[in-house]
Amino acid sequence: MRALFLSVLLFVELGINAQNTAPTATTYKDQEDFSFVFVTDIHLQPEHGAQEAFQKVIDTVNKLNIDFVITGGDLVYDVLRGNFNRSDSLFHTYSNTIKQFNVPVHNTIGNHELFGIYKESDIQKDHPDYKYGMYERYLGKRFYSFDHKGWHFISLCSIEEKNQKYIGLIDDEQLEWLKKDISQLDVNTPIVISTHIPLISTYNQRYPKNKIKEVPNELWIHNRDEILKLFHKHDLRLVLQGHMHWVEDINLQNRTRFITGGSVAGRPSWRRKDDRGDGIHYDEEGFMVIRVKNDSISWKYIDNKWESRLK
Repeated sequence: MRALFLSVLLFVELGINAQNTAPTATTYKDQEDFSFVFVTDIHLQPEHGAQEAFQKVIDTVNKLNIDFVITGGDLVYDVLRGNFNRSDSLFHTYSNTIKQFNVPVHNTIGNHELFGIYKESDIQKDHPDYKYGMYERYLGKRFYSFDHKGWHFISLCSIEEKNQKYIGLIDDEQLEWLKKDISQLDVNTPIVISTHIPLISTYNQRYPKNKIKEVPNELWIHNRDEILKLFHKHDLRLVLQGHMHWVEDINLQNRTRFITGGSVAGRPSWRRKDDRGDGIHYDEEGFMVIRVKNDSISWKYIDNKWESRLK
């Protein structure tokens, strides 16, 4: 049996036009060098200076020589509990704010974008914006793919509702779409997945709250084995992940990198401190610049130089 190679690197420092067209076959010869930004867990809201902090990110990104931006979910905070006016305002603000980026923005949905699914919500399930409806009305399809310079990018919806809570799951409709999408690719096409809830992460091993007998459905994608098996004969080069609000780079079998991209909002959201007295490291608020050069991937975490307003 081939040995499992797993190395984990933990670092202290770290458009809207979602294309849903069929992929075109690409080969290694088609590939060019490029860079892009991965910005996740923005938690945009009118409180805590969040809009000012996100504007600072945009201003910094616009000075970089990149091709596009990928977001990793949890774009707004929050619509899970309903309240149509506030939720609609959050999406309206976010969708307008990202127009200030000088490059295309490819969004990924997070758990905080599922409208009105919580038990305490005032929204009924037959509301047209329920669950994914408001996100798709403002930002387009919740899962899609696009091609860029010989690489194939897939944005997944890793969130499902169960018993009026969210869980990490790739639903059946999306699973069938995913099978069809990658079936049209040349097997040598390098693939990048963007998902909010991670496929693989070490956070709960590093900072366990309790002894874990099985994967918590809200921390990892429940059917991740089924998803990863789809790529067994494909070149899954990179998986970009959010949700955990920390920086992580896992190299699995020297084949696929699983990179968790920190957060714009910090951890806890907009209330981060360097030392909370709990023995846990809290990464700075920031985002990632990812470079693809000579068929290899490197990244740098950019500190947004933002301090949480705890008062």
